[in-house]
Amino acid sequence: VQLVESGGGLVQPGGSLRLSCAASGFTFSNFIMKWYRQAPGKERELVALITSDGGMKNYADSVKGRFTISRDNGKNTVYLQMDGLKVEDTAVYYCRGPFNSWGQGTQVTVSS
Repeated sequence: VQLVESGGGLVQPGGSLRLSCAASGFTFSNFIMKWYRQAPGKERELVALITSDGGMKNYADSVKGRFTISRDNGKNTVYLQMDGLKVEDTAVYYCRGPFNSWGQGTQVTVSS
């Protein structure tokens, strides 16, 4: 199993970013996919998840209405669209797949 995140960077408060996670090594369309984040000095937390067919999505209360998770099963990729970014969204964002697989993480920094 391999998960590779991309799309992080530095953005001003109120800005947007779209993270991508390219998956390989398993049948992507069969599994729930999740995004987590870990801020400095804090525990890793679940941000969003999406079911295998994309029919159900759940979000942490802190990102509801601002973040959108989606997936393209034809491209074996899961996305996290982040709008209305806040300073407190600064963290390393990780993709999580089946069999306790994790990506390497992508840094998101929200700062003026």
